[in-house]
Amino acid sequence: MTETTATNAPLQLLVLEGDGIGREICGATVQVLDAASRLFGFALAYEQAEIGFTALEKQGTTFPEAVFEAARRADGIILGPVSHNEYPPAEKGGLNPSGQLRKRLDLYANIRPARSREGFEPRCGKPLDLVVVRENTEGFYSDRSMHLGPGEIMPTPDLALSFRKVTREASLRIAESAFALAMQRRRKVTAVHKANVLRISDGLFLECVRSVAARYPQVAYEEKIIDAMAALLVRDAGVFDVIVTTNMFGDILSDQASEISGSLGLAASLNAGREHAVAQAQHGSAPDIAGQDRANPCSLIGSAAMLLTWLGERRGNEALLRAGAAIERALDLTIRVPEQRTGDLGGRLGTKAFTERVLATLPEAARAG
Repeated sequence: MTETTATNAPLQLLVLEGDGIGREICGATVQVLDAASRLFGFALAYEQAEIGFTALEKQGTTFPEAVFEAARRADGIILGPVSHNEYPPAEKGGLNPSGQLRKRLDLYANIRPARSREGFEPRCGKPLDLVVVRENTEGFYSDRSMHLGPGEIMPTPDLALSFRKVTREASLRIAESAFALAMQRRRKVTAVHKANVLRISDGLFLECVRSVAARYPQVAYEEKIIDAMAALLVRDAGVFDVIVTTNMFGDILSDQASEISGSLGLAASLNAGREHAVAQAQHGSAPDIAGQDRANPCSLIGSAAMLLTWLGERRGNEALLRAGAAIERALDLTIRVPEQRTGDLGGRLGTKAFTERVLATLPEAARAG
């Protein structure tokens, strides 16, 4: 692979650093994207915008309306972690940028792969390669389940109620996403639910998934109750391929699967809809290590690789597809050497040194493709 000249109009990426370690890992991710663009001959242009505590201090909100407009214009979005649990109430400007983007851009599919890597032993001893396809716009998540107001109420000081929203439209389209993905992989889908208790809401979810499954006879289909599924992942996550489920169950299972695969610090994630996609690390903002060159950028770099792949598939752009795959391989090649890992993975490198190793490995990863 030789460096080529980009001839097409640049992809417009919006970078939102967020809080805590966001600036460091976004910076590392942009470096890797720039290197990949030079190797594979496509152009990138970046717009930076402030969200989180920085925006709150300057503009009185953690998610200014101008940022949403920039997100709507962009070809793709790189979203750093946010400390939304520490934000003030929404009426005082404390909006969760991640939830706002998912709801307002209709990013209904949260795609979270978890796989073991060469030289990095999975926690439970058995190799795995699965993807959690999580419905992203409703469920028990109170910031995105209502048209007006939150999905939680407190009628009295001693009573709190949460509402769970499950719709046919959302269930059908997340099921369709899962089966379409399974057709590109090992052709197996596992639907995870709690219909033995949540008979109406999860009953509707399963009805929708089953109707989609009937249109994919080539794909093996099974159903698992959520508590059993959590145990089965520990026993042998390698028997699963694509897991489709509702919002909260998917959030929990994807973190569990990523940790089983080796570390949540390796967990890539893409929030995707029909028109927009956001690359976002699975982990939090880690303010306790912010600015200390200790953050692991793997998760966001891997998420950006997923964004390139998503863009490449939509545009029929082979260069973007190859670049996404090469970034994934570069991460694998770097991580398999213990001395080249960041501290949270048992290594000795900081954010900058690890990023330099990924950049040095990227040409080799490109040639391997």
